[in-house]
Amino acid sequence: MSRPMSRDKADTLLLLTACALVLFPHIGHLPGWVFPVCAGLLLWRGWITFQGSRMPPRWLLLPLAILAMAGVYATHKTLFGRDAGVAMLTLLLALKLLEMHAKRDLFVVLFLSFFLILASFFYSQSIGSAAIMVAAVLVILTTQVSFQYTGAVPPLKQRLRLGATILALAVPLTLVLFLLFPRIQGPLWGLPSDAHAGRTGLSDTMTPGNISQLALSDDVAFRVKFLDPTPPQSKLYWRGVVLGSFDGRTWAPLRSRIGRNQPLEVNLRGTPVRYQVTLEPHSRNWVFALEAPQSLPRLADNPTGISYDMQLLSSQPINARVRYDAVSHVEFDLQPNTPPRFLEQWLDLPPGFNPRALELAARLRSQSNSNAELVNAVLRIFREQNFRYTLEPPPLGRHSVDEFLFDSRAGFCEHYAGSFVVLMRALGIPSRVVTGYQGGELNAADGFFTVRQSDAHAWAEVWFEGRGWLRVDPTAAVAPTRIERNLSSVIPRQMLGGLITLDGNRSTWAAAWLKMRQNWDAVNNAWNQWVLNYTPEKQKSFVKWLGFDDVDWRTMTAIMVALSAVAMTAGLLPLMLRERKRDPLEAIYESFCRRLGRQGLPRAPHEGPRSYAARLTAADSPLPAKRKAALARFLERYETARYGVTGKAPASAISELKTLLAECR
Repeated sequence: MSRPMSRDKADTLLLLTACALVLFPHIGHLPGWVFPVCAGLLLWRGWITFQGSRMPPRWLLLPLAILAMAGVYATHKTLFGRDAGVAMLTLLLALKLLEMHAKRDLFVVLFLSFFLILASFFYSQSIGSAAIMVAAVLVILTTQVSFQYTGAVPPLKQRLRLGATILALAVPLTLVLFLLFPRIQGPLWGLPSDAHAGRTGLSDTMTPGNISQLALSDDVAFRVKFLDPTPPQSKLYWRGVVLGSFDGRTWAPLRSRIGRNQPLEVNLRGTPVRYQVTLEPHSRNWVFALEAPQSLPRLADNPTGISYDMQLLSSQPINARVRYDAVSHVEFDLQPNTPPRFLEQWLDLPPGFNPRALELAARLRSQSNSNAELVNAVLRIFREQNFRYTLEPPPLGRHSVDEFLFDSRAGFCEHYAGSFVVLMRALGIPSRVVTGYQGGELNAADGFFTVRQSDAHAWAEVWFEGRGWLRVDPTAAVAPTRIERNLSSVIPRQMLGGLITLDGNRSTWAAAWLKMRQNWDAVNNAWNQWVLNYTPEKQKSFVKWLGFDDVDWRTMTAIMVALSAVAMTAGLLPLMLRERKRDPLEAIYESFCRRLGRQGLPRAPHEGPRSYAARLTAADSPLPAKRKAALARFLERYETARYGVTGKAPASAISELKTLLAECR
């Protein structure tokens, strides 16, 4: 029969579990060597606990700590900043577990754990991350409570319940502070410079293959809530970066300053569409809106502007989730009266590239003088000559447009848009590439349109005299359902081992999975809208809803302090008023002591059951022998029931004591 684990070992293992739970969310952003080192140190500490060995000496731990800090410096080239700081703290936490000699060291470990929990929100603020952090806090509180017991320790389930109670008592005050603590503009969690590294999304250049890589990403680019009837899917073009410079392989924004001061002329037609955009951080200055925006979106503390080629740009990179209102017209005329000198820059082609494409353009030009006919002729080539729309086109060499048009004839939207613009320029028609997003997916659970990175798209614009810049999407000539529906209607992709085929054909299980996914996405969106995006404007609206108009920070602070006091009182008052449950064993013993006290034999404050029994049954005691024996039996049984077992006394012991109490009368 195995011996029960000692209390020291049990408490230490609980502490190691708490530390492992704290370190777990940091796996994804720690350098590859840090987590194995931390795991090894935790296993070493667990082995010491099981074996009952001595802690490693300081002469061994000090070189390990120096090597760990040197590794952090070699990896990050600094000991400061978010990534280096978090890596250093995780290593220090694991090393501190091997240097615990007093209760003070325990509190250092616990406080380091709390700090690392806060640091995890610098990387992720999702619901899942928050849930893991709440679980980590619960285990840490349970560990801290466990180390405070000086006598018998309750079962783990009871200690977890106590930790959960402590956590629940903090909820009302936390809610008040979240709602009313005076806020500043900017993200709730973030650090300068490196806090926003590693964002993914559109690039400011386009080469064959870079947008098709985004098509495999399920990350959210932005969400849209339409306040007016939603335009058709084929009209949902979210304008991003305009590319006009081509070096033979890569498209980039124009570096020329010609036309920079040209006023933007947009003639809006049709009914306006109002909507709200919740844009995810992408560390760029691009602000996405439906073509064409009626006015500039207003971003808090980040003014926006619009360029001569109708790009919406913010003054500062968007490093935090932002929400803005916008109004657009899907029918419009863009710069119909542009002077010829401003159009020459949209005709440039690099010399020495794609000779076959230039020959094709010359042949098409000789067959027609109408620009509209030339555009239709190129689209007819894409439509009728066995071009394929694919995520995995073959690699292209120096003459990428030639190889695509005449050899592979397989590509993604950037291949079609780029080659189309090259042909247009070779035909003498001003043209350019526009990148952004097309379409989106309606979430029936919350009514939001979700635009993902997989909706990234590239299309072309050509300039016609008297009409201005017109959108031409060559992809629609090859795969029209991509524009009318979405990417999955053209290029099937399998998920969940084939349960879901993203081509419109879905099994019952697939439909259930997609519905669950939409519901979860709606929950995440609500979390983003009402928790992570709780801006100063929302806070002012909330305070106004409470009945306070035009409050300054002093009034806000007074309201916060008052409601904090109410929240704390609401949480603590029931605990203070709740009558403590009497232990039935203690109640019987108190009744016994009261009876003897009324008979002139009170128990002294310092006397335990055994000392009290010795005095009552002493030889000089005036009590009869039969009474002495009854008193001795009661006190002996009480001592056994009280101190001989842990936890609650069994019902049989309580019943026996009641019987013995009756015999003592």
